[in-house]
Amino acid sequence: MAHKTAGHLPGRSSVRRGPGPAVPLRPASPESPPVSPVSRSPSPPGAEPRERRAGARARRHGQPLQSAPGGRRAGLHWAAVRRAGSRHDRGGAHAHQAAGPQASLTFRELSHLWSSGPAAWEAGQAPGDCKNVRIDPSSLSFNMWKEIPVPFYLSIYFFDIVNPDAILLGEKPQVQERGPYVYREFRHKSNITFNDNDTVSFLEYRSFQFQPDKSHGLESDYIVMPNILVLAAAMMMENKPMSLKLIMTLAFSTLGERAFMNRTVGEIMWGYEDPLIHLINKYLPNMFPFKGKFGLFAELNNSDSGLFTVFTGVKDFSRIHLVNKWNGLSKVKFWHSDQCNMINGTSGQMWAPFMTPETSLEFYSPEACRSMTLIYKESGMFEGIPTYRFVAPSTLFANGSVYPPNQGFCPCLESGIQNISTCRFNAPLFLSHPHFYNADPVLAEAVLGLHPNQEEHSLFLDVHPVTGIPMNCSVKLQLSLYIKAIKGIGQTGNIQPVVLPLVWFEESGAMEGEPLQTFYTQLVLMPSVLHYAQYVLLALGCVLLLIPIIHQIRSQEKCYLFWSSSKKGSKDKEAIQAYSESLMTSAPKGTALQEARL
Repeated sequence: MAHKTAGHLPGRSSVRRGPGPAVPLRPASPESPPVSPVSRSPSPPGAEPRERRAGARARRHGQPLQSAPGGRRAGLHWAAVRRAGSRHDRGGAHAHQAAGPQASLTFRELSHLWSSGPAAWEAGQAPGDCKNVRIDPSSLSFNMWKEIPVPFYLSIYFFDIVNPDAILLGEKPQVQERGPYVYREFRHKSNITFNDNDTVSFLEYRSFQFQPDKSHGLESDYIVMPNILVLAAAMMMENKPMSLKLIMTLAFSTLGERAFMNRTVGEIMWGYEDPLIHLINKYLPNMFPFKGKFGLFAELNNSDSGLFTVFTGVKDFSRIHLVNKWNGLSKVKFWHSDQCNMINGTSGQMWAPFMTPETSLEFYSPEACRSMTLIYKESGMFEGIPTYRFVAPSTLFANGSVYPPNQGFCPCLESGIQNISTCRFNAPLFLSHPHFYNADPVLAEAVLGLHPNQEEHSLFLDVHPVTGIPMNCSVKLQLSLYIKAIKGIGQTGNIQPVVLPLVWFEESGAMEGEPLQTFYTQLVLMPSVLHYAQYVLLALGCVLLLIPIIHQIRSQEKCYLFWSSSKKGSKDKEAIQAYSESLMTSAPKGTALQEARL
């Protein structure tokens, strides 16, 4: 799965990830240096190679260390690239699609992948056919890295507030799940630049197009949701002087702002005009990193996920697909420990080939502002193709008291939700599994209408272990807002402290159609035929080998019989000789009659 992206501009408010789902409200990041179309150039500033010690590789977020034999490491999000790109306007009525190159591998290419084997990987080199899986225009799998023929969809589920007035009076929130609202996701890589330090830099753009036939509702549907701007601003003012709180209360009242709002799906997704944004940007210009419209996915559409620089595996095959830099950074500065700030794994688009059950999938997610790790669960089959299933460990969003390595992500609330306020303009936003699955039960019990279960709310990624290409994936995450009454700000009423779900989303994709048939034929059927053919050829070879052996044995038997007859006694020889001579002489009279009687 290959993707390209443009550099981040300061003040971006939403982010996207390679194979993982898109998390809205992207943090601001340094402006990325421009890169040109596919070319080779000197390494950009800050792109020099960095040593990765064994200890650094062991710093995995959300689970204990798991490494493959020979030091093998594999890095969501998952990600695969489509053969097409699309631009979708906010109303979903217009889309422009640019078709990409054909992305299916030929039998020769896949045969090379099968024949490469992990030996070179363990040696850290790419001799022979292993060169065909590295990131290089001359490799046979380069087009697969650029364009993965897997259609991806983003499914959005909203939590419609049933009792907003009762919440203001201090009652327990009640929500109703609405959706899914499904969008076809188009991705494409651009500005691919090969550097001198065995890395390649690229930008990946993403756009969305609404799919009414796959959705349970329209973008014109109205949803009652918390007013994120009002409630987030109120939380930020909690420790400010009372005078400022009263001024904010007056401003909210003047602008007609309330704690809950009733907006359409399209407005919540792609943005709506709000006078509060203009007011805050005028008097507090650094409070929010966005201008104009505000929407959960407003700047996710037709934008990029940052400048990724990853290792190509040309010089060191063991580092293939691993991230060297993101936006020129070797580590982020959002968290409170070096371990949590590390950028580990891949960019979430493709993983190293030749996986084993000890392999884990590690990747850096710009949306979550951190590295994540998926662990092996089981082997299986997808449409007849063998796969490894990777899932999230129970410690992925655990708080520091349950899983000490996650202490750097705190301040924390209950276990199972991650505080992402430090990379979301200090808004009290939390990331978790949908319906607080795999989290402290008190979170789901605090909100009526939540029903967490593994089948519907767990994420997984099915990867073909030989090529490292995802066959089927379903990555699900939830965004929640921590709300409570703030003394001095009347709009918050008597809201009891609660982590209130806003939306959960699933990014899913599965190989299908002609690419799937090609993969099945070349990765399953042909290897099976070749597997059994070797036994047929072996049996045929044995038969061909036995023929001369049998012939030789029979020849030796004839020779033995002749040799045995030559050893007969002299009397026998004389009798035979006499008999032969009698046949040569004429018989006496009467002999013929005697012989006839005999």
